[in-house]
Amino acid sequence: MNLSRRQLLIDSAVLGLGTSPPGPAFSQTLSNRAVHLIIAQAAATTPDVIARLLAPRMQSRWNQAFVVENRAGASGAIGMEAVAKAAPDGLSLQVNVSTTVTLPLFYSKLSFDPLSSFAPISHLGATNFNLTVHPSVPVQSVKEWVEWAKSQSGQLSYASPGLGTHHHLCMELLKQTAGVDLLHIPYKAAGQAYTDFIGGQVLTMFMPMHNAVGFAKDGRIRILAGTKRERFHLQPNLPSLHESGIKDFNVEAWYALWGPQGLTSEWVSKYNQLVREVLAEPEVLQGFEGEGIVARASTPSELAKIGQDEFNLWRKVLRESGVKPA
Repeated sequence: MNLSRRQLLIDSAVLGLGTSPPGPAFSQTLSNRAVHLIIAQAAATTPDVIARLLAPRMQSRWNQAFVVENRAGASGAIGMEAVAKAAPDGLSLQVNVSTTVTLPLFYSKLSFDPLSSFAPISHLGATNFNLTVHPSVPVQSVKEWVEWAKSQSGQLSYASPGLGTHHHLCMELLKQTAGVDLLHIPYKAAGQAYTDFIGGQVLTMFMPMHNAVGFAKDGRIRILAGTKRERFHLQPNLPSLHESGIKDFNVEAWYALWGPQGLTSEWVSKYNQLVREVLAEPEVLQGFEGEGIVARASTPSELAKIGQDEFNLWRKVLRESGVKPA
């Protein structure tokens, strides 16, 4: 990766940071037990991939074991509950995706709050979602997509891997902003949704950039636009929904590191610094780029605000769509 590409991928919050390992004084405070990076999603999902990129480099810098542990299920609630109930000793953390902040909007009996039950540590990175169609659909632009969707008179359906995913939420937002009516078909997993989409059983959906680009290369789908307001760094030739006429549409999938509530400010600070150092490593940047992710650190307070803003956005969207927590 050349210097210009590295600079493209690193947020200003990451630039200029030192890369030396922590001093001996801090090393002596670490436990001989492993730090568990708990992932509330299944193996091979983006949070899992991110954690497995970070863990060995965190381990190397601190000479401390870091173990990635998948606790998937209940839309992420199982893994998140495990971290919420963990001792705030710095040995239990989670790498999670932004949509998990919406869990209270779908489930009323959670034992934790996705924001207040966790200590924010740092933003890790973000990716673009793409509006896509099956190649049999006779549209080449967002404007044509809107006209086509309106012509279906509510008979058009879209796929997602389930309630509360970006695939689902982005389409609900687009339905409201573009004034179109589509039926949501939630699947149990992304692979199942993609299989039916590629097979033509479902004709449109939102998809994360790295999946969409892969399927589009051999003509299995067509990409129309990205969800970020400005063009995404890794898709400079793809127009955004905003510039395609869906004004102020601005969504990105982001990933972050959190600890249990009560994690001391010292631990939060040290983990935040560790994240910044690891995100500056070329191998990590390359790994993120391969997943369509732009690396981006933040302060803990910035992450807390990002999470609250995310919750507020989707609360409004879901209220207008009539979704109520079960």
